[in-house]
Amino acid sequence: MAKREDYELRTESLVMPIIEENNFELVDVEYVKEMGNNYLRVYADKEGGISVDDLEIISRALSDLLDVEDYIPDAYILEVSSPGLGRQLKKDKDFKRSIGEVIEIKLYKGINKQKDFEGVLTSFDEETLTITLEDESEMTFKRPEIAMVRLAIDF
Repeated sequence: MAKREDYELRTESLVMPIIEENNFELVDVEYVKEMGNNYLRVYADKEGGISVDDLEIISRALSDLLDVEDYIPDAYILEVSSPGLGRQLKKDKDFKRSIGEVIEIKLYKGINKQKDFEGVLTSFDEETLTITLEDESEMTFKRPEIAMVRLAIDF
C-alpha cells in the first residue's frame, strides 16, 4: 500500500467516530502534495449542508488525534472543508445519491478524440457508469478508463 493510501485510511479511521457522533457524512479524505506543500484534506457534509462551526468541530478533534497518533512524519497542512458544488464522485454512495443528476466524466484516453462527456447518470455498478446524453443516447464507461467524475455545475 502506498504511503498516501495508508495516511488516508488511517485518517479516515480516526475521523469516523467524530463524524458519526455528530451525524455528519464523510465524503472523502485525501493526502496530496501541491506547490511544495503536503495537505491532509477531509471533506465532510450533512443533510441541509455543513456549517463552518461543524467543520471546526471536526478539525479541532481530528487535529488533537493526529497529534497523538503522529503517523505522518512529513510536515502537512490539515484542511477540513465541505466538498463544494463541483465535488468529485468517487464512492458508490456518491453515485447512488447522484442517479438522475447531470454529471461530467473525464477519460484518461479519448473516444474518437473526445475525453469529456456530460449526461444524466442513469446507472452504475462495480465496473461501469452509464449516462444518457443530451440526444437521449446512452453511453457506458468502464471505471478504470475514467479519470474523474463530478456533478455538473449549471450556471
